[in-house]
Amino acid sequence: MSGHSKWSTIKHKKGAADAKRGKIFTKLIKELMVAARMGGGDPNGNPRLRAAINAARAENMPKENIDRAIKKGTGEIEGASYEEVNYEGYGPGGVAVLVDVMTDNRNRAASDIRHIFSRNGGNLGEAGCVAWMFSKKGSIVFNKERISEEELMEMALDAGAEDVVDAGDQFEVVTAIEDFSAVRSAFEERGLVYELAEITMVPQSTVRIEDEKTAQQVLRLMDALEDSDDVQHAYANFDIPDNILNQLA
Repeated sequence: MSGHSKWSTIKHKKGAADAKRGKIFTKLIKELMVAARMGGGDPNGNPRLRAAINAARAENMPKENIDRAIKKGTGEIEGASYEEVNYEGYGPGGVAVLVDVMTDNRNRAASDIRHIFSRNGGNLGEAGCVAWMFSKKGSIVFNKERISEEELMEMALDAGAEDVVDAGDQFEVVTAIEDFSAVRSAFEERGLVYELAEITMVPQSTVRIEDEKTAQQVLRLMDALEDSDDVQHAYANFDIPDNILNQLA
């Protein structure tokens, strides 16, 4: 099961179940602020802000928190200034890792990310060393028990999706960025319940990890990155069998 969708589903479930909700809110607020700062506070004319609002609502963030974050982004009320930085490197087993950071202190973030990589069996690389292995796509993940592949394939392609991938115990609908909102809306209008819907970085190829120890090290690295206050998203191209991934996660 490739890292980009399975890991996203696992961290989503973990975040909903444990004490990390405050950290999730912090990441969402940063994204709302930066999206509003770059494209304005009107979600109708700012697709990135619209996506950020949807993500915040999915995590049950109160409306007043969302509105306050947007106003901080547009400058209507005072707030911190964040910049976006990307880091790239390799994890255990040669897994490619791409990290999106949003920080108010670039030096601190660089030091923290480097430390996380080195402490968890990875190496921080130069800019561009792994980014070429990933493509930005829309991803909508369904549990196989909820829908048949034939039914999902028909609806997905009719809605404008690029592909439906059999991913172990899940189906993943992959879309172009510009079609993501329309495809997701088409599913929602049909009453389909998905496990996750997000803009993500999809690896063009994957690294198969069948050794349990290496798999554990990879997941530990990913978890440490996600736990960093400055990290918004961490993507990887690991391919770990479901039985090992579910057991370790």
